[in-house]
Amino acid sequence: MKLSALTRTRRGRAVLAAVPTVAVLGILMGGVAQGAVPVSMAISGQQFKIAADSLEGTGFSQYAGEAKDVNGKEHPVAIANIKDATLHNLCQSVKVPGLPLGLLISAGTDPKNPVKATDLQIAMSDLRGTATFGDIRIGVDASTVNTKAHGDEGDFAMDSDSIDIQGLKQVSSSTSAAVFQLTDLHLQISDGTECF
Repeated sequence: MKLSALTRTRRGRAVLAAVPTVAVLGILMGGVAQGAVPVSMAISGQQFKIAADSLEGTGFSQYAGEAKDVNGKEHPVAIANIKDATLHNLCQSVKVPGLPLGLLISAGTDPKNPVKATDLQIAMSDLRGTATFGDIRIGVDASTVNTKAHGDEGDFAMDSDSIDIQGLKQVSSSTSAAVFQLTDLHLQISDGTECF
């Protein structure tokens, strides 16, 4: 998977990538319920919120970069990749700027049927939760991380064999996945209510 949509630059990379908690990941949902999603896309520039009771994943990497909108404006983001992810009780919310209106999505509310995704790539600006990393490596070269997607040679990065986040709360600019399976999907127009 190539990162044509998320243009990496060296500005501020060490600052974004140095904190493992920010490094962690965000989670899914770019408005696509299931199927292949192209990585090369211009972001809207509007952020959305994602929350989940828990996220478990294998094959994780993170580095800092920038995502471009349709006008070519660059937005600094932390780029996270997860090979395989499972999320429980997922919520995504998007507000319409200037109006008491929004979109509210939930999925994976049944503990026996969580949300699943493969080859996730998330561009985010904020992440909160309690994170546990298995076999973590901090300070590796971004071109050598253990995921298909990777950063540029000489850039700071981190990766781990596994990741577990409890009480996930994330602010994201974009998410893409090779396969994104949302069980018990519920999408509704809201009064601007957000996940957190």
